[in-house]
Amino acid sequence: MIIIKTREEIEGIRKSGEILARVLRELKEYIREGITTWAINKVAEDMVRKLGGKPAFKGYKPGFSAKKYPYATCISINDEIVHGLPSKKRVLKEGDIVSVDMGVNYKGYFSDAAVTYLVGNVREEVKRLVEVTKQALYVGISKAYPGNRIGDISYAIGSFVKSHGFAPVRDYCGHGVGKRVHEDPSIPNDGIAGTGDVIEVGMTLAIEPMVSMGSPDAVTKEDGWTAVTKDGSLTAHFEHTIAVLENGPEILTPWDQDA
Repeated sequence: MIIIKTREEIEGIRKSGEILARVLRELKEYIREGITTWAINKVAEDMVRKLGGKPAFKGYKPGFSAKKYPYATCISINDEIVHGLPSKKRVLKEGDIVSVDMGVNYKGYFSDAAVTYLVGNVREEVKRLVEVTKQALYVGISKAYPGNRIGDISYAIGSFVKSHGFAPVRDYCGHGVGKRVHEDPSIPNDGIAGTGDVIEVGMTLAIEPMVSMGSPDAVTKEDGWTAVTKDGSLTAHFEHTIAVLENGPEILTPWDQDA
């Protein structure tokens, strides 16, 4: 069931999203060669708590797992699509691309966002992958108007990504968010325009293109969490939480704006 939010609830989600956006902006200074993903996770969790929020992923049990997620962030590197586990043994290297996915719980209001960062110098084709994925996020958001359908978002993302020679990942989707970390509806990153649930005022959605340089198919590593591309291709991931208002979408996690 899709949960329609009141203006007051959207304001709570906005405050949650402002905390998350600030953390993702400030993390950019820490994403560098030689740092561990464990250290990045600790910095992010400490920042969220200092700003009055709680890490929404930590202790959360998603539908695909029998276990609760143990960390504040998912940190996925290179061919890892999503749900990468922070580790003291995982050290960033020059040329890595690193996606940090995080949720914040602020007084019972949830936001969810992700950013892909570059470590030092990367190949031009990798830069293009990251830029196309980021652009695809905004292309998808631009379709989140009352009266459109979820499939319009999916089609916009998928067709944009494929037009640039990349592949939208099949097995992972955006979703509703706000009163819980994951709510209905699911928002695939490829689809058919004019299909799916009607978009209504008061919906709050996490739109999150995940894009591969090669295969759109994913497999899960032995840790039970980390999803990687089936063929080892590099991937990128960007995500915003948005609210659907009378005049269209509003971004509630403005990590790409100056504070």
